[in-house]
Amino acid sequence: MARYDDDFVDIASSNDVNKIYDDRDRREPPHKPKKNKGLGRRIFVLVLSLIMLLVGSGLVYYYKVLDSMHFKSLNPSESPASTTVTTETTVSVANGGNTLLSSDNVLNILLFGQDSPATEEDHGRSDTTILLSIDNVNKKLKLTSFQRDTYVSVPGHGDNKINSAFTYGGERLSIDTIEANFGIKVDKYATVDFSSFRDVIEALGGVDIELTLEEIKYINAQIDVNDQTDVTSFLKFDPTKEKQMVHLDGYQALWYARDRGEESLGGNPEYSFSGDDWDRTSRQRNLIQTIVKSLRENASLTELVSIANKIGPLVTTNLKKGDITFLVSNMMTYIKYDMEEISLPTEGKWGYGTTPDGQSVIVINDWDGVRRDIAKFIYEDSVSGGSSSSSKTSATTAPTTAVGQ
Repeated sequence: MARYDDDFVDIASSNDVNKIYDDRDRREPPHKPKKNKGLGRRIFVLVLSLIMLLVGSGLVYYYKVLDSMHFKSLNPSESPASTTVTTETTVSVANGGNTLLSSDNVLNILLFGQDSPATEEDHGRSDTTILLSIDNVNKKLKLTSFQRDTYVSVPGHGDNKINSAFTYGGERLSIDTIEANFGIKVDKYATVDFSSFRDVIEALGGVDIELTLEEIKYINAQIDVNDQTDVTSFLKFDPTKEKQMVHLDGYQALWYARDRGEESLGGNPEYSFSGDDWDRTSRQRNLIQTIVKSLRENASLTELVSIANKIGPLVTTNLKKGDITFLVSNMMTYIKYDMEEISLPTEGKWGYGTTPDGQSVIVINDWDGVRRDIAKFIYEDSVSGGSSSSSKTSATTAPTTAVGQ
């Protein structure tokens, strides 16, 4: 890797600049304007040199920020060199065929929340899978959650829960599974594990968010059961208010993002909370939207770059330097976009089932309808009506294993 300091030229040491200081005690009389003009040019050189020095230092800092990010390509031969963020032209779901839907005006980034850092032998599990779509046509940021118990075809591994793809093959297989089952082209990915997630929230200075009374009690119960009072604290709350604003640190925010309710948490019947995975994915999207809203209202571009410097080492991604530069340069525009969300599978198109080995799963009973829903959500008017079966890739088909209803 190149050392940017070796490429930096200190233009402030030029002979012209030195001469300014050598001559400052030997100024010519006022009646000789020619010498004054020369001095003016030298002052201009000095000012220009200082400006370029500051700009150069800023660029060196910025590229060091980029180098701090953990680049992991899905293609072993790919490097983090600069590239342009582009995708293909949108394909109508009414056209037929096996082409993935994509657009050069929409960037799809798959976000993974990993339960533990990956190793060469173990990819860990994906506790969170959210597709972030940056829609530059409709000026929107769109969040699509995939329920982790959704029963899908995992390329090369048969039918299984969608989050099993991450366990079998990490980000690459998870992306293949999303594309193969839902027909949407995934352009990039970003992964953060639980420990890094806490650090990300701390880098943001925590997050102010409105929670229900039960959500607050759930966070406090988890802190109690897991003996975390040495690293965080219980949330203070008003028991007479059903909803209230609280400030979450990294540990507290992680428990909020993982909250799907639980009966007798830690064996304590007093720690019983309602909820399911639908509630959890809703909380995860709410957390992202709250953070974006806070950045929109409070952060400058300089602060965003500073945050990126802190968060960079915590994220694993296949976004290249050129991609990141492109996104950062437009970040102040993106965070002003309206935000929308959806959870898959969509209402009325699924049911609960049981696999032959006894696992409870979410079974999609209208694949064309679900594919059409996500296509219309992400691409809106770029997608025409009709069956969305064309968005299915040839890599796999819908699950074929019989499950009980």
